[in-house]
Amino acid sequence: MTDRLDTPQGRQLAYVQTPATAEGVDKPGVVFLGGFKSDMTGTKAQFLEDWAKRHGRAFLRFDYSGHGQSSEDFLDGSIGDWAEDAMAAISSLTQGPQVLIGSSMGGWISLLVAKAMPERVAGLIGIAAAPDFTEDSMWDGFDDGQRAALMNQGAIELPSEYDDGPYVITRHLIEDGRKHLVLRDPLALPFPVRLLQGSADVDVPPAVALRLFEHAESPDLRLTMVKGADHRFSEPENLALIAETLDSLTR
Repeated sequence: MTDRLDTPQGRQLAYVQTPATAEGVDKPGVVFLGGFKSDMTGTKAQFLEDWAKRHGRAFLRFDYSGHGQSSEDFLDGSIGDWAEDAMAAISSLTQGPQVLIGSSMGGWISLLVAKAMPERVAGLIGIAAAPDFTEDSMWDGFDDGQRAALMNQGAIELPSEYDDGPYVITRHLIEDGRKHLVLRDPLALPFPVRLLQGSADVDVPPAVALRLFEHAESPDLRLTMVKGADHRFSEPENLALIAETLDSLTR
């Protein structure tokens, strides 16, 4: 059943929560953080919820503002807003340290959560994590004409290979993203970190995972590169690897 959370910023987030049973009540809960323009009904979110139910673990999935069933318009949103949403959800809806599982943009959001409230993070799994993508992928990939149009008109459209039409990228998204970059300054992650990356990912290339792997400071950081896996990372063998990784972090 979908519930709603009112955030301190006045936004309303849709979420689904699975409570822990006696089997898992003393173990860290799990929080899934989805990607850019995705929602909490995707394959990985549903798979992880099933995993949590089988293991008696607390699990939370939610929609950022402007995504899925939550309030606000997507085009008004930004990395800062979505990080605030994640922190509000974790602070209000979970207890104790959590294992954060961030997919694509959710990987960036999970790193921002970890920087702001490390005491609430028991471990972090990045699935094709995309830190700083608004700057390093979008802005750096724009030509002069696209940059000029973005600055003058406030938004541009980018083609999407998925079924939801073109991506509209706003000037606000780019400028706000620059306030939340994590790969330019030291990034201390004082807990186990697992990065899962497909070699055939064209949206978030393997070089991004390698850069994050080299940049982050963690006592237990591992990168697993899966040959042939794409950005969705949702094939049965990919999901099995996610479950195996989660099992190893939460025994």
